[in-house]
Amino acid sequence: MRRSKRAISILFMVMLIGLAGCSSSGNKDESAKLSTESKEVMDSGQSARNEESLTSTDRNPEKSVNAVKVKVENQMVIYQAELELRVKNFDQTLQNLESRAKRYGGYIAESTVAKDGNEQVSGSLKLRIPQENFQDFLTYAEGEAAEVLQRNINGQDVTEEYVDLESRLKSKRAVEERLLSFMKNAGKTEDLLKISADLATVQEEIEIIEGRMKYLKNQTSFSTVNITLHERKVVVPNLDKDQLNTWEKTKKQFMKSTNLLLAGLSGLVVFIIGNLPVMIIFILMGFLVYLYYNKKKSHNRQE
Repeated sequence: MRRSKRAISILFMVMLIGLAGCSSSGNKDESAKLSTESKEVMDSGQSARNEESLTSTDRNPEKSVNAVKVKVENQMVIYQAELELRVKNFDQTLQNLESRAKRYGGYIAESTVAKDGNEQVSGSLKLRIPQENFQDFLTYAEGEAAEVLQRNINGQDVTEEYVDLESRLKSKRAVEERLLSFMKNAGKTEDLLKISADLATVQEEIEIIEGRMKYLKNQTSFSTVNITLHERKVVVPNLDKDQLNTWEKTKKQFMKSTNLLLAGLSGLVVFIIGNLPVMIIFILMGFLVYLYYNKKKSHNRQE
């Protein structure tokens, strides 16, 4: 009887242990199932948000079109013109171009003038003109010329480069802010030095990007106009006053001829007087030869 009671109590305990194990495994399965469901809900929510964002962009195509229009309207183009002109009056044309450039809000970047004697005058101008007055200034400059020898206009679209620089600058600014926050929370000197080096590199890159953006803004705000001017002058030689004084020229020529005659006579007198002893000897010898010849001729006649 006692043995049967012990067997019944042992069997009862085994049944209790089995029931406890089944309940714990059921709880684990339920918790895993709940976590999986929550994950699926989160994923479905995320996908729903993505679909909602996609549908919102699809429902508002006008906004994207307007964004494209804004980008096209804000195009940044660098214009550069080359003009070669022949002008009637170099100095006056140069002065007119400079004053017109200042009137349009531009300025002179470079100016050179060269002269080849008195007949050829040439020069060059490098002007920076606001882009809104670029075409008007070209029309005015061509109107000042007697002949347009060459006209060349170039345009370089830098809109894409500028937009890319803006996005790069934005990302570099974000990196700079994160590095500054890390520097404030850095506890070790080694970490602080490493963050400082990275921050200096990022700030240098920011300065380079900002410099390039300023350059592009300046180049697109002001167009460059290079003008070469030529003037061909007909030079009439000036007459000297001495060439028109006939009386003075006549007196000079008379004095020259008189002096030449006097010089000839003086030379003849000098020649005669200077050679007089020799001439006397030759005269005596000639006279003796003459006497001898006459004497011989008369002797032959007597015979």
